[in-house]
Amino acid sequence: MPFDIRLLRHAIAAADHGSFYKAARALGVEQSTLSRNVARLERVIGVQIFERSRSGVSATIAGKDFIRGARPMVAGADKLIAVTRAAGQGRAGGLMIGHYCSLSAGNLRATVIGWRGAHPDVDLDGVEAERAVLLAGLDIGEIDIAILAGEADHDGYRREPFWSERVLVALPASHPLAERETVHWTDLRGERFLLPATDPGPEIRHMLLGRLSVLGMQANVRMHQCSRETILNLLGDGLGLTIVCEGSTGARYPDVVYRPVHAEQGPMLIGYSGYWHDDNSNPALRRFLHFIKTRYALSFNISENPAE
Repeated sequence: MPFDIRLLRHAIAAADHGSFYKAARALGVEQSTLSRNVARLERVIGVQIFERSRSGVSATIAGKDFIRGARPMVAGADKLIAVTRAAGQGRAGGLMIGHYCSLSAGNLRATVIGWRGAHPDVDLDGVEAERAVLLAGLDIGEIDIAILAGEADHDGYRREPFWSERVLVALPASHPLAERETVHWTDLRGERFLLPATDPGPEIRHMLLGRLSVLGMQANVRMHQCSRETILNLLGDGLGLTIVCEGSTGARYPDVVYRPVHAEQGPMLIGYSGYWHDDNSNPALRRFLHFIKTRYALSFNISENPAE
């Protein structure tokens, strides 16, 4: 293109204001600069765009056609600049979150909804998979951040605690414990627990065995090659109990109720952490981390220029 967008912008302003003087004031440039740029544009395209007079300027017939075609070009350039700037500031672009937790309730769901509302121009996507798959996704750059329960081997990753959620027992509505508002670990003596073999099932199994063994109880835990949703759908038939995190309690299943599990000091909690690479240069990731840091009043540091 033998001219730049600035010349088009000056010509459009002149057409809109009917005056080089008014157009220059609107754009914050000298009148002589705008007049020279319009004249240069006319020389480049070989057509007179404006008729000049003492009262101002008016577009010629050819000039009107030219201005009409120039408007979407300038608007497109402005949009491109705005989108690029927003992406550089983390207000646009894309963000990929990895998780294996349910989004039916809890802090992860609230965080995702809050982020979407505050950053509607960021293309937020998620991957739900096993812990190992998510960490592998971090390694190859397919995932920007993974949010996992408990603790994972994080050599090479940045790990920061984000929030904690209550641990609950899901049980048939006909079970005697369903009549209580809360359930203690000692109340679960002799119960059969069904857990998914997929994450976060192993993490919950480890917590369950640890808690019950401290109380001198031998846990009856059976791992199944199915989803947590499948297990919850079967509990109403009295096949056993299962342990879930608060994020799973937004969905309802036939004849199944949730009751908070309490330990000696109060409600049983499980922590969630974020894992990411500090050298990830995605501005949307840094903005997301700032969002979480503010939302949950956290104090970790965020690398602002990971590429440097």
